[in-house]
Amino acid sequence: MSNSVSFQSLDELKKKHGLGGDGRVQRYIDQEVVRLMAPFTPLDTGALQKGINAKNGEVVYSAPYAKMLYYGKVMVSPSTGSPWARRGEEKVLTQRSLQFNGAPMRGAYWFLRMKAQFAEEILKGAGKIHGN
Repeated sequence: MSNSVSFQSLDELKKKHGLGGDGRVQRYIDQEVVRLMAPFTPLDTGALQKGINAKNGEVVYSAPYAKMLYYGKVMVSPSTGSPWARRGEEKVLTQRSLQFNGAPMRGAYWFLRMKAQFAEEILKGAGKIHGN
């Protein structure tokens, strides 16, 4: 007597449920995350929000200062302590907090704050698209 069990690969399961990179459920989630983060994201010139690339469950901000704004801390050169870094030198976070202006929701950790408020809504919408 022999038994055998076969499982689909993770990629096959993702595709079947619309969660792969080209899946409509994943596209919906990506678009909703970007849309719902907008009121939480710092807004000065709008360059931060215009430079968003959301794909396959990952949101990347192309602005060079995005990391500093996300963590809400001043970043400096580790060798000089200046906000200006040498070419190729990666800045480090300090304990000095940034001051954000504008809508009261705008500020650091905008993804986590948006997720705390809207995660259930996003998942319900994804479920409707998936058919659950």
